[in-house]
Amino acid sequence: SVEDASAMLRLDNLFTESFDITDVRQTLKDQHLNRAVGRIAGTRGRTKQHIEQATRTRIVVADHRVHLLGSVDGIRQARNVICDLLMGGPTARP
Repeated sequence: SVEDASAMLRLDNLFTESFDITDVRQTLKDQHLNRAVGRIAGTRGRTKQHIEQATRTRIVVADHRVHLLGSVDGIRQARNVICDLLMGGPTARP
């Protein structure tokens, strides 16, 4: 979005990281892969939004790749949460 682009211009310590969902869980195929993407997004995108807010990152899930944008610590935290979700960990429900 335009807001994200303008924020990137203002920040010095902004990094990106990308990984494939199948790198985290090699056995995922077809429908199970789609379910894993759905776990990251959550209902109406809320899970992804909560992870972004808690870690101060931006997350883009495209096909079976996850792209993270943020600080080194934020990316590390977001990646850990996403990997836990992919491995079957529970989502935090209010």
